[in-house]
Amino acid sequence: MNQDQSYFFCGVGGSGMLPLALIMKARGAAVEGSDRALDQGRTPEKFDWLRGHGFTLHPQDGSGVRAGQVVVATGAVEDTVPDIRAAKAAGARILTRPQLLSELFNGAGTSVGVAGTSGKSTITGMIAWILHRAGRAPTVMNGAVMKNFVQPDQPFASALIGGPDLFVSEVDESDGSIARYEPTVAVISNVSLDHKSMDELRALFGGFAGRAATAVLNLDDAERPPWRNRRRRQSPSRWTIRGRPARRGSGAHRRRHDLPADRERRRGP
Repeated sequence: MNQDQSYFFCGVGGSGMLPLALIMKARGAAVEGSDRALDQGRTPEKFDWLRGHGFTLHPQDGSGVRAGQVVVATGAVEDTVPDIRAAKAAGARILTRPQLLSELFNGAGTSVGVAGTSGKSTITGMIAWILHRAGRAPTVMNGAVMKNFVQPDQPFASALIGGPDLFVSEVDESDGSIARYEPTVAVISNVSLDHKSMDELRALFGGFAGRAATAVLNLDDAERPPWRNRRRRQSPSRWTIRGRPARRGSGAHRRRHDLPADRERRRGP
């Protein structure tokens, strides 16, 4: 990532955009943005907090966009949004939120992706707290405020700023963007009918698990990816199953995933 690059977040106050904007700013980028809620006078305390932390905010009328910026949009890039029209007119690069997030995620030395129909934000927060307390300094991108990290000066703690080498993120299947992520560890809470057909969901979640070095699956979920078949054919190198105890002879097992630094510490000099 070019630290001198300027980013403009269209919808900067949104639950998925705010933590990503915080991470980019912490990495040295200049970050500006707009939001309809700001124009409508809603949640003024959030936007006052952003201004107080160095974010430049503009009306969502295209006036804040200029050539040379990377404009980040929440989802589909639509010309009905004035900022997007202005970005195209200025020749600015346009990225969707999943495109930018997946670039950061896939560029980390160790990445933990949390997927599933429900429970993603809670599990992401739990993993963030465990790694934080273990001294691993993770960077975490969540879609909800993580209460354990809320402080008087950090009321919108949906991101945790750590180092670049360990990245934890909630990932979304509803728009198909889960296919962009190449996780070291894939965590899948559950798979049920939502947003897409079950055949599409099976393919998306199965592909996500199959690209990981380690997959953490829910043994109680009937729609979990077919881990035993995949284990015989190809990746992942290890599977961790959570849920009821495995039957004797089933081949299921529980294992703690060793992050790279764990192995180095045990190996010693």
